[in-house]
Amino acid sequence: MSSEVLQEIIQGCIESKRDSQEQLFKLFSAKMFAVCLYYTKNQTEAEDLLHNGFIKVFHSIRQFKGKGSFEGWIRRIFTNTALEQFRKKKLILTEDHIEYDQENKNDDILSRISAKELISLIQELSPAYRMVFNLYALEGYSHKEISEELNISIGTSKSNLSRARNILQHRISLLTENEKVLRR
Repeated sequence: MSSEVLQEIIQGCIESKRDSQEQLFKLFSAKMFAVCLYYTKNQTEAEDLLHNGFIKVFHSIRQFKGKGSFEGWIRRIFTNTALEQFRKKKLILTEDHIEYDQENKNDDILSRISAKELISLIQELSPAYRMVFNLYALEGYSHKEISEELNISIGTSKSNLSRARNILQHRISLLTENEKVLRR
């Protein structure tokens, strides 16, 4: 899609035109649904987050200044919407006292599973681990930024990321071992 067509759709959304809103939704709903799946525990919650995110997009579309990627701007709204829902649920992030493991074991582990399996495994993480993992691994937040957004210490952010990684690595190993057994 050309940038001119996208600008027309954005302008139509600014003018609250239903057809433009529908076009924008069709353009970005699949990608944003994938983002929503990473931050929620199931498809129903992801659909709710998708709905709430697009309401915010349409409400604040006038604030998009045309600088940078429009898709990036939308993704940021969805990430912030996920953060807001996380905070509303008042999920407790505990201080974990484990050493942060910077060693990245089995770098090729992700190549052994499908994207759908990975999303499912991420959804199984506790809300605290899932949120820190996604903000760090998917959105590129630093531990300092995560600590500020979630009102936790940097150490808790590092610890939650480390635990999330360890849990995911363990579950991926179990998945790949089960697949090997089934192939025999």
